[in-house]
Amino acid sequence: MKSLLSLSRAIFLAFRRDKAAVFFTIGFPLMFLVLFGGIFKSAGAPKVNVLEVGPVPVVDTLPADARTQIDDILKFTQATDIAAAQDKVRKGDYDAAIAQDGSTVTVYYSAADQVKSATVQAIMDRLVQATAGTPKLALHSQQVEDQSLKAIQYYTPGLLGWALAAGGTAGAALTLVGWRKKQLLRRLRLSPVGTGTILGARVIVSVGIGLIQMVIFLGVASIPYFGLKLSGAWWMAVPLVFAGTAAFLSLGLLIGSFVKTEDAAQGIVQLIVLPMAFLSGAFFPLEFAPSWLQTASKVLPLRYLVDAMRDVMVRGRDAASVLPTVGGLLLFALVVSVIAGRLFRWDDV
Repeated sequence: MKSLLSLSRAIFLAFRRDKAAVFFTIGFPLMFLVLFGGIFKSAGAPKVNVLEVGPVPVVDTLPADARTQIDDILKFTQATDIAAAQDKVRKGDYDAAIAQDGSTVTVYYSAADQVKSATVQAIMDRLVQATAGTPKLALHSQQVEDQSLKAIQYYTPGLLGWALAAGGTAGAALTLVGWRKKQLLRRLRLSPVGTGTILGARVIVSVGIGLIQMVIFLGVASIPYFGLKLSGAWWMAVPLVFAGTAAFLSLGLLIGSFVKTEDAAQGIVQLIVLPMAFLSGAFFPLEFAPSWLQTASKVLPLRYLVDAMRDVMVRGRDAASVLPTVGGLLLFALVVSVIAGRLFRWDDV
């Protein structure tokens, strides 16, 4: 028993002295507790933006107190054209649209956000059921996209964006640290090969891997079992992959410019990329997060990459709509690369 206690104490003291082990055992999970606690701490659901196409008596004739309760959940905006309203819902500008033709109330919703569309349908169903009169009102729900679309439409861009971020950042950081540790950078420095050639080769490899990731993701998601169907200018995902890979490659170069070991580089990459994926809406929407957290997420490049890929791959937007995102990601890559170049070291000493 004494030997057991002594050995246990020695192991614990070794663990306590290892700051990295302490952080990734206690601090890293605690960070996610704080992160999820902040995202889901809101007591109520966010307001749902709804287009009211023409007169909708089931809503317009509500008593003042009932209308106040509805307005706490739904934010109505007037519209006149049903086709234009459906297009705005399809593109994600609004969460749903409602219209009434005689005794039929129709809710137009998008499969992109099943939570909000379900909220609108549930509220309208209650209003229809509670309305007295003859003929009895009927509720009809209509998806604005092709009825064959599935949830895979919306998971694929987010997971692809996360994969690009993780692969680009980790690949650059680990390569740079490994080469420095093995003194390959010193040998390359003494060779006729310039720094631009080294970085160019890394960019080519990273972009190539990113395109392979895209082909694999789209190929797997498109098999009948999952049923992915691309829409709009989906081919714009190629320049987005290039720009996104360049952005996260620059982030990896920045990490690799000052980190000394592969373990430390891997830890920092996970510390940055994984929380960024959650905060960028790659895994789930951020509508339930507090406003300050949604505002903070706007500085993360992954959010713009994921949103842009969803726009052209799912929401049917045209190629021009994501050009600002491509330019922004390339500008981010340029700025971070310049900073990484200033911090770059050929040797550990």
